[in-house]
Amino acid sequence: MNPANIDPLALRDPAEREAALMAALPAQLRAAAAQPALAATLAGIDPDAVTHRAALARVPVTRKHTLLERQQAAREAGPGGAHDPFGGFSAIGWRATGAVRRARRVYQSPGPIYEPEGDRADYWRSARALQAAGFEAGDLVHNSFSYHLTPGAWILEGGALALGCSVFPGGTGNTEQQLQAMQHLQPDAYVGTPSFLRILLEKAAELGVALPRLRKALLSGEAFPPSLRDWLAERGVAGFQAYATAEFGVIAYETAAREGLVVDEGVLVEIVRPGTDDPVADGEVGEVVVTALHADYPLVRFGTGDLSAVLPGRCPTGRTNTRIKGWMGRADQTAKVRGMFVHPSQVAEVLRRHPELGRGRLVVAGEMAADTLTLRVEAAARPAGLAEAVAGSVRDVTKLRADIELLEPGSLPNDGKVIEDARSYR
Repeated sequence: MNPANIDPLALRDPAEREAALMAALPAQLRAAAAQPALAATLAGIDPDAVTHRAALARVPVTRKHTLLERQQAAREAGPGGAHDPFGGFSAIGWRATGAVRRARRVYQSPGPIYEPEGDRADYWRSARALQAAGFEAGDLVHNSFSYHLTPGAWILEGGALALGCSVFPGGTGNTEQQLQAMQHLQPDAYVGTPSFLRILLEKAAELGVALPRLRKALLSGEAFPPSLRDWLAERGVAGFQAYATAEFGVIAYETAAREGLVVDEGVLVEIVRPGTDDPVADGEVGEVVVTALHADYPLVRFGTGDLSAVLPGRCPTGRTNTRIKGWMGRADQTAKVRGMFVHPSQVAEVLRRHPELGRGRLVVAGEMAADTLTLRVEAAARPAGLAEAVAGSVRDVTKLRADIELLEPGSLPNDGKVIEDARSYR
């Protein structure tokens, strides 16, 4: 029985879902290996052998800086070089890119980074997120995401149309003009950032504009704290959040249970230790890594740069996919210390050199130009000379000196931080 009309895929037995995901991986890796930018990453990996998560974990993570660098290099090749603004990651494009299959739209995100959109219905898979927020056929949706350059508005519009909704393309800004349209059209639902919805509702109250039909919202693009959720509820609007990126569309979404975000059916999500390719235990905070499950833009183990953690158990709504806690900060914690950049991957390399060590955190303290470094590491076993050996590894890897503080296992906070910048910036 499915009283909430939930997509049956979201109600599958977890073992059935996992089997389907793993069965899809070899074809996905073959599609990725056919793209020049991913061929080198996947060199030496047999796609047919990647049928379980341990095998997938041996595939290197591709991060956004690599995507940007490849795209920049392709652009800088000039007219005589291959015209591939996607940097060798995309299987779709247009005639000048030599692509066999057509991209319906092309977007630009800060960087600039260019992303393609294919021509499938609900390409960005936002319909499940909208349905979980109460959207249904016949609703008028006021869309206040940007229709300019970035894919935000199109991500949500595609899902709304797939559900049978009508969409008003409000876009960003022009508060009074958008509010006038809402007064005239009386939309049932809103999609956009939570802060702009608050601005609209505050302006409506100031001008005495009634919006009696506006009762639901799907919000993304920024943090949506419980205080703002409650503020909206007091004004009759049930706000839900979705976690989405320009590369993948919707990755996870909130349900009526209000217990984390349910991972969407069209992606495979892992949580890895920042700066590494290594999955962490469920519950530990790390970087969200996503594998797409289509051949258009076949990103495999793409690091989003966002922090989150897996929640235990299943969603009370009956959806059975993995749940994550939602956005918990950024994984790229690079810091500049005494003129040198220090990266999370360097902290990970130090820890790898010493099997006695568990989690670690490099704390940068003091004032600018008078930095102090302390590597705080969990260590169950502490053989003689361990701290000195670790200090030597820090020196080798970062070219900087650091004090070493050995801690009991479980002492460090579970917040995903690998580098903590605690300096005074007076």
